[in-house]
Amino acid sequence: MKQVACSAIKAVANSRSSSVLTRQLHASPGSKKIVGVFYKANEHFTKNPNFVGCVEGALGLRQWLESQGHQYIVTDDKDGPDCELDKHISDLHVLISTPFHPAYVTTERIKRAKNLQLLLTAGIGSDHVDLKAAAEAGLTVAEVTGSNVVSVAEDELMRILILVRNFLPGYHQVITGDWNVAGIAYRAYDLEGKTVGTIGAGRIGKLLLQRLKPFNCNLLYHDRVKIDPELEKQTGAKFEEDLDTMLPKCDIIVVNMPLTEKTRGMFDKDRITKMKKGVLIVNNARGAIMDTQAVADACSSGHIAGYSGDVWFPKPAPKDHPWRYMPNQAMTPHISGTTIDAQLRYAAGVKDMLERYFKGEEFPAQNYIVKEGELAPQYR
Repeated sequence: MKQVACSAIKAVANSRSSSVLTRQLHASPGSKKIVGVFYKANEHFTKNPNFVGCVEGALGLRQWLESQGHQYIVTDDKDGPDCELDKHISDLHVLISTPFHPAYVTTERIKRAKNLQLLLTAGIGSDHVDLKAAAEAGLTVAEVTGSNVVSVAEDELMRILILVRNFLPGYHQVITGDWNVAGIAYRAYDLEGKTVGTIGAGRIGKLLLQRLKPFNCNLLYHDRVKIDPELEKQTGAKFEEDLDTMLPKCDIIVVNMPLTEKTRGMFDKDRITKMKKGVLIVNNARGAIMDTQAVADACSSGHIAGYSGDVWFPKPAPKDHPWRYMPNQAMTPHISGTTIDAQLRYAAGVKDMLERYFKGEEFPAQNYIVKEGELAPQYR
């Protein structure tokens, strides 16, 4: 009898502990406060009716949400103690952000967000959220998996060609009135026959391998697991189990991995030194995977012959960020995954998840980044 009683008490205690840690995902009846944080389009908004991924476009959700009685606040003001986002943290239920203008959801913000249940990423990549803190708080974090993988893979291919063909100096000559063929040709090459390695062969990495196949490159990839044998055969890509063994083989390296505690600062001075002298690097994954100063120093010394990407840390990049001024770079703001086509896909994906949230339905399994206190495998 005593054993039964102890078991019952333990069960009640576990139940109470679970209820404290887990915030109910399914929306209760009534109006919800939803906040979206996106970049501002200003005068560009009126130039394209499908420009929905900005503050003014609001993912095309405003009329739908407000017609159902929900409050929808959209802003680009996300940083600093008096920012617009922080004015709503204490009572919002859903926060929608984007990798292109991320709202950094810190432990401190999560503690203050007493009503928060759901964090949605309009796009792919939820590292702007403190995922461990979100899991411990019982929050659900989800993104629109697959929404912009084609956009990013195409952009990576473009950047590879820009670096290999030494395109930017020629462009600058044209706009400055110069004409110096030798100043471009001395370091312009063909892509054919070069060894290209992707670090990460998930959805984007696989698409990149397929797009590189017609260029007759030597393709390598490193990941936690091997890709499907049929895709390996189709692309001719070879699996490299050890990253540091693969690096010196590559003329071109493309970073295609998520930002986690394991990958943060992964490419420091020592690892860059292991790369072939004159290597070209494309990084559309996350800026914080790289050691910022180590990359700048390697570009200055010529060990890295060219670096291109659209990801920085932090974002927006400050005006004194060293990557703005290092030689042989082809950097842009974070644009690869926010084409108009991608915007329409991730806007539709966000609406689908909000509909499911209001109805108490599960999201597509691949969209979950944090669910019931558990992180998705790629973030563990």
